[in-house]
Amino acid sequence: MVPVVLVLLLALVLFGAGFALKALWWIAVVVLIVWVLGFVIRPAAHGGKRGSWYRW
Repeated sequence: MVPVVLVLLLALVLFGAGFALKALWWIAVVVLIVWVLGFVIRPAAHGGKRGSWYRW
């Protein structure tokens, strides 16, 4: 009985890790798209020069 429970727990952990990794990949893709759009669509700074979209 114990080996069956351990195998089921391992399957549950691996399924949860797989779902979390897939969700993290989608979040990474969305962040990458926003980051690239920040370089393409950035407002002009004073003097007509293109400024950066971040503050640092």
